[in-house]
Amino acid sequence: MGIVQMNVMPAISAVSPEASAETFLELGLWHASGRSGSVDLVAAQTLFNVALAKGCRRAAVHRAELAQEMAPHQVAEALREARRLLTRH
Repeated sequence: MGIVQMNVMPAISAVSPEASAETFLELGLWHASGRSGSVDLVAAQTLFNVALAKGCRRAAVHRAELAQEMAPHQVAEALREARRLLTRH
């Protein structure tokens, strides 16, 4: 299975900002494993960042592990997307 980097927005823009931390964690796991269709590390990292910001401590472990497989620019993109998701109204 190849690793694909896609634009994160279409994949997670439909998720309500009010969704639980666990929901974001689970969606991150789906993107990290390819259960969402293809592996999307940036989307997974974005979702783990949001889950962690919402209080899910388990997301920190997944986020750290995933970051080791990502290029610095991918990690930065995921952080930008997470901030955008957390601040949208």
